[in-house]
Amino acid sequence: MTEELVVTILTEVFYTTFLIILPILGVSLIVGIFISIFQAATSIQEMTLTFVPKILITAVTIILLLPWMMDKMISLTTRLINMFSTVIR
Repeated sequence: MTEELVVTILTEVFYTTFLIILPILGVSLIVGIFISIFQAATSIQEMTLTFVPKILITAVTIILLLPWMMDKMISLTTRLINMFSTVIR
């Protein structure tokens, strides 16, 4: 295994991880901003008001995006296994 191959593998793994986690974090961020604006407008400072909706929306996002995320992870795993079998030869 050369250094270039290791860098290529790590780049691909980090890119795929970033691609999978980005929609989840984005939705959580948007919900957090809306809740913060609502709290500032109404002067309600309840901690559960921020935590519960973000957790619920994040869980729903993960459930809805699970087929897409699994497709990306299976595709990456398949490419890595094929790459390793080529390198071992």
